[in-house]
Amino acid sequence: MAHFETYYHDVLVIGSGGAGLRAAIEASALGVSVGVVCRSLLGKAHTVMAEGGVAAALANVDDRDSWKVHFADTMRGGQYLNNWRMAELHAKESPDRVRELEAWGALFDRTTDGRLLQRNFGGHKYPRLAHVGDRTGLEMIRTLQDYGIHQGMEIYQEYTIISLLKEGGRIAGAFGYDREKGLFRIFEARAVIIATGGMGRIYKISSNSWDCTGSGIALAYNAGAELIDMEFVQFHPTGMVWPPSVRGLLITEGVRGEGGVLRNNNGRRFMFDDIPELYRGQTSTDEEEGWRYTQGDKNAKRPPELLTRDHVARCIRREIKEGRGSPHGGVFLDIAWIKEKLPNASEHIKKKLPSMYHQFKELAGVDITKEPMEVGPTTHYIMGGIRVDADTQMTSIPGLFAAGECAAGLHGANRLGGNSLSDLLVFGKRAGEYAAQYAKENSRIKVSDGQLLEITNWALTPFERGLSSGGMNPFQLQSALQELMQDLVGIARTGKELEEALVRIAGLQQQAMKAGCDGNRAYNPGWHTALELTHMLTVAEAIAKAALERRESRGGHFREDFPNKSDEFGRVNITISKDGTGAMRLTTLPKQKIRDDLQQIIDEMK
Repeated sequence: MAHFETYYHDVLVIGSGGAGLRAAIEASALGVSVGVVCRSLLGKAHTVMAEGGVAAALANVDDRDSWKVHFADTMRGGQYLNNWRMAELHAKESPDRVRELEAWGALFDRTTDGRLLQRNFGGHKYPRLAHVGDRTGLEMIRTLQDYGIHQGMEIYQEYTIISLLKEGGRIAGAFGYDREKGLFRIFEARAVIIATGGMGRIYKISSNSWDCTGSGIALAYNAGAELIDMEFVQFHPTGMVWPPSVRGLLITEGVRGEGGVLRNNNGRRFMFDDIPELYRGQTSTDEEEGWRYTQGDKNAKRPPELLTRDHVARCIRREIKEGRGSPHGGVFLDIAWIKEKLPNASEHIKKKLPSMYHQFKELAGVDITKEPMEVGPTTHYIMGGIRVDADTQMTSIPGLFAAGECAAGLHGANRLGGNSLSDLLVFGKRAGEYAAQYAKENSRIKVSDGQLLEITNWALTPFERGLSSGGMNPFQLQSALQELMQDLVGIARTGKELEEALVRIAGLQQQAMKAGCDGNRAYNPGWHTALELTHMLTVAEAIAKAALERRESRGGHFREDFPNKSDEFGRVNITISKDGTGAMRLTTLPKQKIRDDLQQIIDEMK
């Protein structure tokens, strides 16, 4: 047996983004021992990249807003495939979580009378996003980090978890290594919370950080947890398209919320051409009315640029595909035009969108106060993930919880902008609360030596193969996966392409079993990538299989061979679990009947 350094905690949190930190804070407050594992350094989680704001029905800008409207918007945006109980809890509890964050030191933008300012965002009926310019995620992480480190939790920086540990059907901890020395580490815990974020890096063009590989989703699946809604991947409409080195880097929806418009190479606002039936009557067909809406006119209708992300992304793709795109393969996002309306437009843009101004100035040589940006769709978010209980966030494995982007249910077929940050707060808190409760009620389980030896042998095999001894190059395999996901399982899909994708994924899985690395275990990116490939391929297979199974178009899932919604698939969610042979088993799960009072809210809002 190799030497293992073992750590003991009541609750182990894997991930140090918004959901992980909020969970750790709550669990620590309830008096249990908490460990937080960071793949990178504390404060470097992908949550810092969230820009537009956190959605909560505070009704500071428009007093017609309420949790009921927020609930109805979230359900409509998710095409009613959402877990309605999660949508209810989220809408009701978001305001308290935002006020709590403010009490802990978050510095939000303010109205003239000192309340939290809220901005418009796609799919939200009223201005609902509390924000800090376009750096909201950064401020959220700063606040949670500064508050959390005083709660007694233990932080493990630059550690990577490669397997969960189970005994007797219960979670027992996690197995990983520290990246600095490459030494194996054991975490024994009564409860484990997965808060590892998304999977954008399995695609070639993504707004996600390097570590968003879907590892937490794969860890839970391999441990026996169920996945749900994996076919629903969100492609954010506006990522940078130039220069190539930053292709996919996010441009916040806040640009459109502040009055930015989308134009093709003819200078035409093409979003007026296609307004879904679902949003007719709520969406402006007049440029002047759309401008008034972004400036807070309660009687105006939203501009079509603020429709849901899946719809805007497909409209942009259509313009590019039909030859009306920008020189570098995107379309134009223009916020500079507001100088026609505001005498101090330049300063207004710099104040409201400081990160966007500096991002384009430094990386693309574009002054967004004077000229338009070139933008295009970028892989951004997965609505699917680990299936959890709505109230407790526990998975199908006793003692294993999940929160944030890696957990599924709240967003249904499509997430509304800003709902991700309130999701982190609401369900991060709930995961921490119920994980602490579970830890108090259950004893720690000793992990068997046989299980540890099996994981160790698997983790060390890339060194045995070695690149110099004929092992496959893990970076080339990763690149091949990203290419095929971008080309075959992207924003528009067909059955034939999905079948081809699954064949190629299976081939890559065979090759990944031969991936090798040289050198030693200290700071070895080749070793890390060889191990990570297994997780990425698992998530890729789940997405492609679920997408092939859902023979309709809905939300973030668009099938060119089935372009319409289906009544049959509108009544079910698709779950994925591991069968007795280790293969993926897909099951259609009938939607749970919505509670009568919540159905009444939806009907009234329609």
